Amino acid sequence: MTPAIRLLKKNKCDFKIHKYDHDPACTNFGEEAAVKLNLDKNRVFKTLLVELTPKELVVCVIPVSKQLSLKEVASAFKVKKAQMADKDEAQKVTGYLLGGISPLGQKKRLQTIVDKSAFNYDTIYVSGGKRGLDIELKPLDIKTLLQAKECDISV
Repeated sequence: MTPAIRLLKKNKCDFKIHKYDHDPACTNFGEEAAVKLNLDKNRVFKTLLVELTPKELVVCVIPVSKQLSLKEVASAFKVKKAQMADKDEAQKVTGYLLGGISPLGQKKRLQTIVDKSAFNYDTIYVSGGKRGLDIELKPLDIKTLLQAKECDISV
């Protein structure tokens, strides 16, 4: 059981676990989840870590069908610029492996922002904390559990 699943159980959230066979050669993890689980790519969300200032990381949750707008992220956090976090740093801070980083149950609680499009759906899919494992849950549960912001951060 991953830290993400433990957090959801502890908070008595409704969720479903969806497993699939991860292809070790695949590096587009969110896309792989959408295809293998036969889901709309707008309902499957990827978790990206962004650096606002040296050593200040934030979590961005966006659809796998979109790209992250670093300009919008910077604006949402009222900083001059934002850049993608170093992958090793992202793994160290979250406690998860790349491709399995969940917005939930991270080692260190980071500020989180969820793309507004998530709230167009009753449920969305996010990584469950390891490759080949997605969790289906209400976007409002993510927002509430993580005290996340809700903004347009994808293009």
